[in-house]
Amino acid sequence: MAQKNRLQYIVLGLLNIESRTGYDLTKAFDSDIGEFWSANHSQIYPLLKKMEQENLISHHEVQVGTKLVKKSYDIMSDGKKIFNDWLEEPSEIDSSHDEFILKLYFIDDKKPELLEKMVAEQLSARSDKLEHLNQQMRDKFPDQDKRQTQYGHYCVLKHAISRETDYIEWLKTI
Repeated sequence: MAQKNRLQYIVLGLLNIESRTGYDLTKAFDSDIGEFWSANHSQIYPLLKKMEQENLISHHEVQVGTKLVKKSYDIMSDGKKIFNDWLEEPSEIDSSHDEFILKLYFIDDKKPELLEKMVAEQLSARSDKLEHLNQQMRDKFPDQDKRQTQYGHYCVLKHAISRETDYIEWLKTI
């Protein structure tokens, strides 16, 4: 089975919310979407060009300041259909790309110095990540109304907090 271009669906979903520039799309991967999916500049801009050629999106020019003109992208009807069809498909479950888990798998015996160092590093990194996620929750969803109007985003962030909390608890058992 051919792998889906999930990045295309993410871009369509973001444009389904509002018109965005390529820069805005890239920044979304540094904040909200970056909590569960990554993409970089070199992936996004060629994809925008391809999607525009396929009539999934279009662009209009936006004047920024006195000289700068940017392309702002909008989802078109074919793009909305593809996006909505994708939302209705069953989700595939992928394996995680957790390097710590991969390294841990290859440890043959309990080496206290190595394990202690590995676990301490992970605890620190995961604790920092959890604090970041909790701050995102406080910043983005300070009240119940916002949780209702952006319910999916709220649920994803809540899941990420739960995932990191469980991961930290698991690390403490090693």
